[in-house]
Amino acid sequence: MDSSESNTSASSTGTDTNTSRTPSVHDGTADESTRAVVQRRLEALIRENRFTIAVVFPVIGAVTLVASAEGLLPPLLSYNPLLILFGTLVMRSPLVVALLPELDRRALVPLVVLTAYTYAIELVGIQTGWPYGTFEYGIRLGPMLGGEVPLALPLFFVPLVLNAYLLTLLALGARAGRLVPRTFSAITAVLAIDLVLDPAAVAIGFWSYLPPGGYYGVPASNYWGWLLSGAIAVVLVDLAFDRAAIRERIRTCEFALDDLVSFVLLWGTINALYGQWLAAGVAGLFCLVLLRTERYDLSIPSVVRSGDRN
Repeated sequence: MDSSESNTSASSTGTDTNTSRTPSVHDGTADESTRAVVQRRLEALIRENRFTIAVVFPVIGAVTLVASAEGLLPPLLSYNPLLILFGTLVMRSPLVVALLPELDRRALVPLVVLTAYTYAIELVGIQTGWPYGTFEYGIRLGPMLGGEVPLALPLFFVPLVLNAYLLTLLALGARAGRLVPRTFSAITAVLAIDLVLDPAAVAIGFWSYLPPGGYYGVPASNYWGWLLSGAIAVVLVDLAFDRAAIRERIRTCEFALDDLVSFVLLWGTINALYGQWLAAGVAGLFCLVLLRTERYDLSIPSVVRSGDRN
């Protein structure tokens, strides 16, 4: 073989080697690279707008919902379902972006089951009064499934369970590796979340119980129902994620609990405006727990410490 043939062969070999290393849809490398780029851009977007998402949106939402309940807004804006859904999606965005890297085939089945269960238990509750007690929706929270249950119900309920679960993992630390403390604490957190949510939702007319209960219009049966539905939801969430991976993700992603911040500000403010101080106090306890995670600082205007966990 002469030198020209050798060079040609080497060039050909090099071309083949380079071609074999080029990402392709067949080996999944290109898809993974695209996903990583999209993830980085989404995270940057959340970081740049944390204060707006976690503070401004819930405060405006609380004022708007109370104004709707008190008849202070024109019909076009009062309880506008598109505005409610848009605001909810924006406030949920930090949670969604934080969990995206952990969503895989393992998570698919439990989360699909949880979504179906969310619809099923709500339909049973409306039609039979079990397990929450007899209740009815006072306004349409967007399109209604069968005219009875909001189509966006999983958007309202599932993130509450996820927030309770993530907060539990972060607060328990090493003890989160044990099944009993983890599930018991997460279920307790879910119930505490509803101690804030339900009284405020009743106050602004989202739904009502018949007859009204002793806790700002909410009956004790509602919390027995949440104990059941919350326990099943927590178990499904626990099955959906790799615990070690999700704990590391929470530790390194500083905005993973920002949706819970939005929740506390929105519903805690509504409870305070209606003088429902016990419910507002539970919201305050969530604030204290969130502050103990050392990723929020009330002494600075943004109320967040964006780079602490990077």
